[in-house]
Amino acid sequence: MSGPNHELAELLSSLFGRHVDSDPDSAGIDQNLWTTLRETGLDRLTGGPGREGGEAGWAESALLLCAVGANAARVPVAENDVLAGWLLDTAGITARDNHIRVAAVLDSAGRAGGVPWAGEFDRLVVLWRNGDGWKVSDLARSEVGIESGRSRAGESRDAVVVDTSGLDGTPVPATVVSEYRLRGALTRSHLMVGAMSRIQQIVVEHAGARVQFGRPLAKFQAVQHMVADLAAETALADATTVAAADLAAAHGFDDPRTALGVAASRSVSGHAASVVVRNAHQTLGAIGFTREHDLHRYTNRLLSWRAEYGSVRSWDDELTRAAVDAGTKGLWPLLASGG
Repeated sequence: MSGPNHELAELLSSLFGRHVDSDPDSAGIDQNLWTTLRETGLDRLTGGPGREGGEAGWAESALLLCAVGANAARVPVAENDVLAGWLLDTAGITARDNHIRVAAVLDSAGRAGGVPWAGEFDRLVVLWRNGDGWKVSDLARSEVGIESGRSRAGESRDAVVVDTSGLDGTPVPATVVSEYRLRGALTRSHLMVGAMSRIQQIVVEHAGARVQFGRPLAKFQAVQHMVADLAAETALADATTVAAADLAAAHGFDDPRTALGVAASRSVSGHAASVVVRNAHQTLGAIGFTREHDLHRYTNRLLSWRAEYGSVRSWDDELTRAAVDAGTKGLWPLLASGG
């Protein structure tokens, strides 16, 4: 890593290394950390001129998202910048303010469920169907109905309800809908990889320090196998997610190669999460479930992120359809070329 990415990696390491979450059991946004991100411009890292953003690419965003996952940080980086901010940029809507924004795709009834941080936003950016087309609107909190909900990690995952009958908005191409889903899915892959890397570190440290029957847990072959499987799955998830991010950066999200890469990333990281969570808690035992230990903060978020922007089964099905459509002669070229 060199150039701007190296500098960003150092900044993130310093920023998250210095920050101490004063209330790690809270389900709300860490306002102190969010203020720091805003002051350094990381809350709108990929934003265009209309948001006074950093105009960075997906590679830089990936570094930030992985850092958020690796620190179980309670901040809406993906929602505010990569999703809501991107919708505003796409629609040409100016937003030169410090409001926290989240995004949602409304159904025909004007409702969206499980919206991350919907209980704490300042403004909601909605993508909604209007007749035969799609529109984007930037709404104040007072214009939105909220039905409270929580993720497995206890974070805000609320339903939002909007009356679209008289709603005004900016028209956008229909392709924005599919790109929104892919963007959201890939943000979750990065968050999951960050969390898995931290879980691996916690498990290795515990296995080396914890002594049972006169020797460290790491000396027991059964524990070694569990830790090795955990590390292998983490590395595999990381590799497929990096590949998907590279495809997105090189070809954009409207390219079929990127769509296939994101599907592979979500499938692999979703299955990896099962192994990582199971083996981590088996290695640590009961202590990993206690409020005093950090492990559950990562494993619960990992399982929560896995279910967002498409289930593991849905991404498995997408990969299967791509393989079947390619046929026996086209399968290897599909895999070798990434699409």
